[in-house]
Amino acid sequence: MTVRLGTRASTLAMTQSATVARMLTAASGLAVDLVALTTHGDVATGSLASLGGTGVFATALREALLAGECDLIVHSLKDLPNAAYPGLTLIAVPEREGQRDALCSRGGVTLAELPTGARVGTGSPRRAAQVLQRRPDLLVADIRGNVDTRLRKVADGEYDAIVLAEAGLRRIGRDAEIAELFDLQSWPTSAGQGALAVEIRTSDTTTELGRALRGLNDPAAAIPALLERAVLAELEAGCAAPVGISAVQNGEHVEVAATVYRRDGRRSIRVADAASVAVVAEPAGRAALAERVVRVLKDRGVDELDD
Repeated sequence: MTVRLGTRASTLAMTQSATVARMLTAASGLAVDLVALTTHGDVATGSLASLGGTGVFATALREALLAGECDLIVHSLKDLPNAAYPGLTLIAVPEREGQRDALCSRGGVTLAELPTGARVGTGSPRRAAQVLQRRPDLLVADIRGNVDTRLRKVADGEYDAIVLAEAGLRRIGRDAEIAELFDLQSWPTSAGQGALAVEIRTSDTTTELGRALRGLNDPAAAIPALLERAVLAELEAGCAAPVGISAVQNGEHVEVAATVYRRDGRRSIRVADAASVAVVAEPAGRAALAERVVRVLKDRGVDELDD
């Protein structure tokens, strides 16, 4: 039996999908063919935020899956909208790569070492706020393109530095470009960053493919990542400011921290909390902890950050 795995055509997406394909074949014996699909986010111009943010890359893949053009799809979990998609099920979160953000710069200098007025590229309002929080003297500029394109813009002098996900750099073998890795405590990242999400049609969850994919789920990756997404889902109901959310399992507990930033980086509010692994392994437990974190954020004035 051969199954078709739908993926974006970028180097990073193809690499991530090929990793899942190898895992699936090793675990089940199923042969996997990659089906490259073009999404609106791959061909449109303008900033990622203006194009619709996280959902811009996912919709075309999901439509192709529902149309029967492929049998499963793989996303970067941070790019997957929180709302359930009718007819599809997130069936597995495989082993997670690093969660941190990385600075890639000309000359390998750190953020602190960049000269005043240096141009730092990022398409993320959250990363822009974090850069400005530490270095308000820098110029933060929007940047588009795949990882290789962005790195080339640094090498060519268009930007002095860029901020990217550590996971993506490592997955495509470009980790030698990392000048600095930011600590999760002081620089939380996007919900689900470093994790992959595997989706199939809900009608296929009990098939041979569905059973095989469930075996790829890594609870140590899935539980913290899904908790991060639960906090983000709770926040989005009343807060559009840039937000970083990172959860880490520590023994029998999962610790989560959420920081919401003013867009210019001049203010931020951080809340940390924790619960047992057993509690947040369940959707209701994640929702309860997320509600608690967001309630404290709101009590501390998160909705007025950009006023």
